[in-house]
Amino acid sequence: MALRVRTWLWPAAAAALVLASLPALPAGATSATANVSAGSLAFVSAPPSVTFNDTLNGANQTPTVTQALDVGDATGSGTGWSITATSTTFTTGSITLATTSTSVTSTPTVACDSGITCVTATNNVTYAYTLPAAATAPTATKLFNAAVNTGMGNQTVTVTWSLALPASTKVGTYTSTWTLSLASGP
Repeated sequence: MALRVRTWLWPAAAAALVLASLPALPAGATSATANVSAGSLAFVSAPPSVTFNDTLNGANQTPTVTQALDVGDATGSGTGWSITATSTTFTTGSITLATTSTSVTSTPTVACDSGITCVTATNNVTYAYTLPAAATAPTATKLFNAAVNTGMGNQTVTVTWSLALPASTKVGTYTSTWTLSLASGP
């Protein structure tokens, strides 16, 4: 029986010695937890209206204007997002411009909003892009996107729009209704 007790005591004594050599937690030590919840995907502010200005000179012209689209992705999902667009035809009275008159010829720029640390969108839309137009707005098409694991945080996508005005364009104030939408996924 004495042999059995010694066999059992030896591992117990070794374990106690190992535990005693570990450093003790300082007084007042505790743990911390950070609970991070998902926000939303939305335009930070409504897309601004666009106004093209031009003075006819007898030649074909292509005035341009920029539009800053402020996107906020606070979902924390990394699923990416896309901006789609459609429009009605530019008209003044019964006169219309071509349904292909509005386009984006170069890749829009993107930058984090001031004071924001973001992951800027990696876009894979090919340009030139033609804004769909008809008397009744047709199906929207992808204008810009953020690939998976990009586009997180508040950032501004700046689009430079071009309007093709042939030399035969009649004078007037042409109007068009544009619809820009933001959706999850590239």
